[in-house]
Amino acid sequence: MTDPASLATDPLFGLPLADLWFGLLFFILAMFLFLDGFDFGVGALFATREDADEREQLLSAIGPFWDGNEVWLVVFGGALFAAFPAVYANLFSRHYLLMFAILGALIVRGLAPEMYEQRHDEAWQRWWGRAFVVGSLTAPFFLGMFTANWLLGATTSVTLPGLVVGLAVVALTVVDGVAFLRLKTRGDLREDLRTDGYRALVAYLLLIVATLGYVYGAAPALRSALFSAPVATLVLATLVLAGVYAAATRADRYYVAFGAAAGLVFALVGIVAGLMYPAIDRAGGLTVETAIVSTLPLNLMSIGAAILLPLVFLYFVVLYSAFSGPIEAGESY
Repeated sequence: MTDPASLATDPLFGLPLADLWFGLLFFILAMFLFLDGFDFGVGALFATREDADEREQLLSAIGPFWDGNEVWLVVFGGALFAAFPAVYANLFSRHYLLMFAILGALIVRGLAPEMYEQRHDEAWQRWWGRAFVVGSLTAPFFLGMFTANWLLGATTSVTLPGLVVGLAVVALTVVDGVAFLRLKTRGDLREDLRTDGYRALVAYLLLIVATLGYVYGAAPALRSALFSAPVATLVLATLVLAGVYAAATRADRYYVAFGAAAGLVFALVGIVAGLMYPAIDRAGGLTVETAIVSTLPLNLMSIGAAILLPLVFLYFVVLYSAFSGPIEAGESY
């Protein structure tokens, strides 16, 4: 057993805790982008549906999940603050307007479907339906901008790579949303969504190619990381997963397509982490080792994470098991 007195001086079990927390941080970000990503995608697809029953199906599909999925964003912010407080302070001070934009978009996205269901008035539902779409599009867009600026060490909130990555994240959430809806819906709606998935997938791949091209041409500090084995493997995996997603969607292998969509999300976040490491705040000159908190709180947080994260996963297993299967006719949000 670990000597309690050594908690203040030695890493827990001699583990590389700074690197593990860096990996955990991006794993949590990937979980949020995957799970809340299909909520965003459903909101974007809401704009393509004119039939009231189909719109109700879309809302019913995400109704039990969207607020729980946002837990991962809270966990991400808490983990960043707890493990890398200097990075948290630097990022939020440089991009506070962007962070407020993300929060505002999430508020609109969450409020809109609740208000949409309050009155069955055409003008009312048209207004709140548009608000739902806007919130669902802008939240991942701003999140993509924030992530790109973080990676590149940008000191301004609006940058060209930020805009491109923002659009890429929006496209990826549509890919994710289509895969989720084809699990949860039936009939003509399920078939109509197939084309939306293909289009979003092509857009995502083109935008990612443009982003990697920018990194190669305009960010020489990241060029060697771009050709490193982990990043190159993840880029190749993205192409393979895109092919799997397209083939599974065509063959109506719904769970395979959903798994491929999850893989695309985790591959994207992994590419960002691989390009960033060992720096964690390029603009502030901070690396993982220099930005991590001292040994005692790091050890205590690691023990807490080892206890609490399995409980969070258990919650999501129960949630998704309770609301598994396609939505039935007549179900409402």
